[in-house]
Amino acid sequence: MVDVAPFKGITYNKEKISRLDDVMSPPYDIISKEMQQALYERHPYNFVRLILGKQDPSDSEKNDRYTRAQKQFSEWIEKQILLATDKPSIYPYKIEYTVQNQKRTMSGFFILLRLDPEYKVVKAHERTLSKPKADRLNLMRACKANLEPIELLYIDETNELQQRIDASLGKPLVQVTGYDTFTHTVWKCDDENLIWTVKQKLANNILFIADGHHRYQTAINYAQEMKEKTQNNDPDAPFNYRMVILSNMFDEGLAILPTHRLVTLPTIDRKTLRRQLEKYFVVEEEKVSGPSKSYHQRAEEIKKSIATTDHKFALYFKDVYYILTLKDEHCMDTFAPDRSQIWRTLDVSILHKIIIEHLLGVTEDTLEDHVRYTRDDEEALQFVDEGKYDASFLLNATKIHELKAIAEAGEHMPQKSTYFLPKMLSGLVMYTME
Repeated sequence: MVDVAPFKGITYNKEKISRLDDVMSPPYDIISKEMQQALYERHPYNFVRLILGKQDPSDSEKNDRYTRAQKQFSEWIEKQILLATDKPSIYPYKIEYTVQNQKRTMSGFFILLRLDPEYKVVKAHERTLSKPKADRLNLMRACKANLEPIELLYIDETNELQQRIDASLGKPLVQVTGYDTFTHTVWKCDDENLIWTVKQKLANNILFIADGHHRYQTAINYAQEMKEKTQNNDPDAPFNYRMVILSNMFDEGLAILPTHRLVTLPTIDRKTLRRQLEKYFVVEEEKVSGPSKSYHQRAEEIKKSIATTDHKFALYFKDVYYILTLKDEHCMDTFAPDRSQIWRTLDVSILHKIIIEHLLGVTEDTLEDHVRYTRDDEEALQFVDEGKYDASFLLNATKIHELKAIAEAGEHMPQKSTYFLPKMLSGLVMYTME
């Protein structure tokens, strides 16, 4: 059973911060060092100082990015830079953005979700890695708070729940332009009847993690740790809940973009690779037309050529690229006999099993040595041309029904199989467990 609850969200005090745009931050896991520095310089109360503070060579257990985040978080609350809302509420959230020249609006709402340690009603589609979980656990231990939401999807084919929420909207609590140039708007709703409706509508649903697998598992680990530490077995203890954003899986504002692979080739020459590829794929060769075309134009041409059918990729080199079309998807029965039919027919599974693992000989243990990821179509071409990588694979996006089927089967896609857009903005709403 899905169990959700309203909460007293913490938000920036508009009377203390003249321009809220300046204190918002991208999600911690997409912040580069350059972006981190720019956010530090943008405002002394920028949210990056809490979710991804700077590290220092002199850091110790008593003074590091986590203890500094805790100190600042407490100080900002004490100085009323951050304020808790007066009543337990849910927080409707909309993001207006443009992708592929189309204007879209994603809808959802902040709410607390009771943790499901056994993943019975909360379904995951990606494995989690130990290093990101340790990082977020340290931050949660220090601040005793959920500083960023995670995004989950529920199923509502009629969209009745979101329509009811939309009918209640009045004056926004927060409206900002994010780093992404998207418009992010949050409202506060403490209407008990509507909250009851939300709880009832979601009770028998199944939720699918869209973004935040590591943070969700971290919350489970933290709750178990707190139970052992405090001997508090109250199921309603604050640490048994996680602040999330719930969106309808059928929301027209949701988009899934592909994540391309940048590859450093092991000891294999291009001619040998092409000959081996031809065992499994129809290989069409296209010459790279030199500097006469921009990376944007070239990327658009390649994307158009692989979008015509399933199981189609582009393998890009500096002077040529290949369009690869799988001849027979049943060959995946040999490469992944222990996997479900839906897993074996995912484009990203085909790429990893046949090409990256079988033909290139890159294993899970050596994957990080040879493969990097980018969501930027143009970057996937430019980095190869600049010699930073030997080649790149451009993919089509995973489809929402594929994600749903994988999660329902209890399976996991290869890393970086999905990239949801729009990304949630950090700094809009927080939840403290104290």
